[in-house]
Amino acid sequence: MRKTIVLLVIAMTCCIALSGCRRDAAPGVVRFVLDWTPNTNHTGLYVAREKGWFDEENLTVEILQPPEDGAVMLLASGSAEFAVDFQESLGPAIAGSDPLPVVAVAAVINHNTSGILSLKQTGITSPSDLTGKRFATWGTEVADAIIRQVVEADGGNFEEVSIIPNLATDAISALQTDIDAIWVYYAWDGIAAEVFGLETNYQDFGRLDPALDFYTPVILANTDYTANKPDEVKAFLRALSRGYAFAAENPGEAADILLACAPELDANLVRRSQSYLAPRYQDDAPRWGEIDPVRWDAFYGWMFEKGLLETDIRGQGFTNDYLP
Repeated sequence: MRKTIVLLVIAMTCCIALSGCRRDAAPGVVRFVLDWTPNTNHTGLYVAREKGWFDEENLTVEILQPPEDGAVMLLASGSAEFAVDFQESLGPAIAGSDPLPVVAVAAVINHNTSGILSLKQTGITSPSDLTGKRFATWGTEVADAIIRQVVEADGGNFEEVSIIPNLATDAISALQTDIDAIWVYYAWDGIAAEVFGLETNYQDFGRLDPALDFYTPVILANTDYTANKPDEVKAFLRALSRGYAFAAENPGEAADILLACAPELDANLVRRSQSYLAPRYQDDAPRWGEIDPVRWDAFYGWMFEKGLLETDIRGQGFTNDYLP
């Protein structure tokens, strides 16, 4: 749902503000930076705000669009308290010699819902079928390493996979060019393909390899903020967890709330995406937002083994301590 979401003109009458430099929040104000344009990954946030659950915790939540250099940099600068990001990009941010002061405090979705999407007519039904094909992604080291992992584990030749930049604004547009397959977040682009009537094949990364069942997306917090205002962090997550619980139990009404805040979104896509995500927010976790240390460490162990992290950060980068 991040790089391949349709680029939309946002006219948020109830939500969005921009910030380009560090500033302190007013008392009781919490600034939350999205990772991209509003979508069903964010529904719990909008539900909690529209239902007044942040008000009950004496909090005012400002929802911010991310700057060009990303939500994490804005968060680390102290110009926001929370942000949406991803375990795969958080790793390098905290594993270097000068780690950013951020930590994951909740998982939005309990299991990885990303994978490889292709039109049925391409005949790509397993990772090895990418051999000799054109695969579109955003060209990061970790993305390339993941594709190499699944292709070679399936007996394919990664060197014969043409990795090309995804210049399309969405998966549907990409699949209607000369691209054979694309990395998608199924809850958005996969559902969009269904809505559009495309016949596709989908391969889920987490099912292809347990080490790739990582947490994407996650909610990050600034560590100075968590240290100085732990009760406020807990209050925010209490209200937010209520929002996601409501979205899980009432996907139709939750979709309507998101659409009221972001009326430019396609209503059919939002409603079908919301139904898809409803049982997946918490899934088999003991509570919404809880991060399994074993799965978290399995992915960072894999990243370190592949040379994608400067240091071994297993056991780092997350906490469940602030969840209700």
